[in-house]
Amino acid sequence: MSGILSMILAGGEGTRLAPLTSVRAKPAVPFGGNYRIIDFVLNNFVNSDLLQIFVLTQFKSHSLMKHMSRRWRVTGLTNRFIDPIPAQMQMGKHWYQGTADAIYQNIELVEGMDPEVVCVFGGDHIYKMDVRQMIEFHRSHDDARLTVAAIPVPVEQADQFGIIEIDANHKMIGFQEKPKSNPKTIPGRPGWVLASMGNYVFEADTLVSSLRADAERPDSIHDFGHNIIPELFEAGVVYVYDFSTNTIRGEAEHTSGYWRDVGTIDSLFEANMDLLAVTPPIDLYNRHWPLRSHHPAVPPAKFVHDEANRTGQAISSMISGGCIISGGSVHQSILGHNSHIHSYTTVEDSVLMGGNDIGRGCRIRRAILDKNVTIAPGTVIGEDLEQDRQRFHVSPGGVVVIPKGARVGFDD
Repeated sequence: MSGILSMILAGGEGTRLAPLTSVRAKPAVPFGGNYRIIDFVLNNFVNSDLLQIFVLTQFKSHSLMKHMSRRWRVTGLTNRFIDPIPAQMQMGKHWYQGTADAIYQNIELVEGMDPEVVCVFGGDHIYKMDVRQMIEFHRSHDDARLTVAAIPVPVEQADQFGIIEIDANHKMIGFQEKPKSNPKTIPGRPGWVLASMGNYVFEADTLVSSLRADAERPDSIHDFGHNIIPELFEAGVVYVYDFSTNTIRGEAEHTSGYWRDVGTIDSLFEANMDLLAVTPPIDLYNRHWPLRSHHPAVPPAKFVHDEANRTGQAISSMISGGCIISGGSVHQSILGHNSHIHSYTTVEDSVLMGGNDIGRGCRIRRAILDKNVTIAPGTVIGEDLEQDRQRFHVSPGGVVVIPKGARVGFDD
């Protein structure tokens, strides 16, 4: 596995995740109590022992850079690194104009490393993947210049992805970028399409030459899906890796192929709720595939009071360190570090991202509370969505979102 450079695209603005992305880039959004979204792709590379990684940032990158500096530092070994690279406008006075342009503006990093293979992965999905297996698949095809990871998704979601057609040898023979109508379904599987995961393994010389040629085209939007992939697959040199075949030691069979694009509030909420199943589709507890992140110096979670109608308890939930459940009740919810639930309060089907303080006698249901939100005693959220819409963002699926640092109920 020598000669491999990895570049993670972590500059996404994430407008569909607003207001959670009003202060941070999409990959920096908290997830699962202890993590940020970007932790999953970084763990995939680290657990695959691929440790020459550039992380390309752009929009509202401070939170992401701070997180990486606290946890994702590799020191002492000169050939191993995880380096965040802010947008530097190397090719002119403009931000990255597309996913391909993001790599092109940092092409000197690729050429300076002189790799054989370059992995270009997105930084904003929830999944586990042994990246080595995809690279081995790529190298097993002598004529492969690019390999694209793919996964079946329902046809209703086709307009959100690049849709792929393949032949019997896994070679790409068709590609539609986010088709609005008539997407090509998988033969023998009506109602399903084969979607690109936005994860690519390139021969380094192919990547460099393709990006340089694309940069010269005035009609290009400089995007891998719109421009680079269509050109290469027509030359017959693009293969497709079936992500569902990827195996990880210690993983249960039912977790195979789990991948979530958490690009909307509802998909982020659902992915968090996935973690709470008795046998979740993604396992955070596999000791053979540790999920690293920054963990602050906090004490263990504490549950206090055991009286009638005032029992500190959490059921079917994940509670992070530093939390205090003080005579309140938590059901089917995730609490980030240092959250405090006061007496006679119920939190149900919700995600609290950390540093939250929920006063006495509150009822919180189907809500996402960003960091450091404080809720006044007696406040009710999630039971009357029309009323909630007057104060907060409510997703199409009925999830109420409270922005970072908000103080709710103190102005009544």
